[in-house]
Amino acid sequence: LGRCAVVGNGGILRNSSCGAHIDRADFVIRLNLPPLNYSRDVGVKSSLVTVNPSQIINSYRNLNYARRPFVQRVSTYKNAHLVLPAFAYSSCTDPSFRVYYTLQDNRPHQRALFYHPDYLRQLAIYWREKGLRETRLSTGLMMVSAALELCDRVELYGFWPFSFDLSERPLSNHYYDDVPPKRGMHAMPEEFLRLLRMHSQGVLRLRVGQC
Repeated sequence: LGRCAVVGNGGILRNSSCGAHIDRADFVIRLNLPPLNYSRDVGVKSSLVTVNPSQIINSYRNLNYARRPFVQRVSTYKNAHLVLPAFAYSSCTDPSFRVYYTLQDNRPHQRALFYHPDYLRQLAIYWREKGLRETRLSTGLMMVSAALELCDRVELYGFWPFSFDLSERPLSNHYYDDVPPKRGMHAMPEEFLRLLRMHSQGVLRLRVGQC
């Protein structure tokens, strides 16, 4: 896939001016239906966008009623495909298929893709053997792992799980809001250490400042 940009949602992206760098990538992966109205910092190009099933349940009422808000949201990513963990847990299956059918009915050129359950299982085993102990891998680490398999070069943006930047300036949790993360689900600092190690080894490039 050439040069891939995996764009996290960390507050480190705010005022980073990384949008143009991101949009120059051959393939751009975005996480959890992020807003793109910070284009100067995050760009607009989207090739693959992940969807957390909990977003469908909590923000879009499981697509039981009006689908229009969801359809309008995903249309901002143009032709980017959506990827969901339909078979990761039983609670993920129904909302994932609702996304699949909503796209079929309203945006047939925009496909819903599902992770293969064996891939997720093997990925969890791989990182556990690397010493990573957490309840679930974050979507970010899952997509970085996939990008390393699919792309010639991988650059990461918005991966920074800390409340201050390198100049000790305070940061919001996300570039678009300051909603705190759920505790006990992911081990973000530990994941970041693995990403930093891969950066130092030249496996990928981790951008954590101005572009």
